[in-house]
Amino acid sequence: MSLKEEVETLRQIPLFAKVDPTKVKLLAFTSERVTYQPGQVLCQQGEMGDAAYVIISGQADVLVDTPSGPIRVATMKKNDVVGEIAILINIPRTATIRAESELITLRITKDHFLSMLTEFPEISVEMMRVLAERLVRTTDELQKAKEQLQNNGDD
Repeated sequence: MSLKEEVETLRQIPLFAKVDPTKVKLLAFTSERVTYQPGQVLCQQGEMGDAAYVIISGQADVLVDTPSGPIRVATMKKNDVVGEIAILINIPRTATIRAESELITLRITKDHFLSMLTEFPEISVEMMRVLAERLVRTTDELQKAKEQLQNNGDD
């Protein structure tokens, strides 16, 4: 894929849609396109985060370790950002990300990702929106799980 095509692909991603095209070109130039086959792991729960990933195509499962084995808590797809939490708050990865289909990603190193957030406020705002939506979804799922547990306890 040419740099021009790469920039066009990135401009389709909501996170970068409002960013100046020349800055998107810089991002495309300084990031690494990585392809994963089904079953391959992008990042492992518990490891320190060194990069975030933007999914260009394909799907990935978000898996969380539990005493009874890993459970899938989400599926990420085209235009989603994964792996950013460990970078933003400097904690070990909170989940494992595994390719569910062939997965093409843009790997953005920690330093580059953080400098992008500093340099481009529009990316920071979009990142907050993405994280807020994820928090609302998670809170909703937790509430439903809690209600289900309470209903099962009433039987």
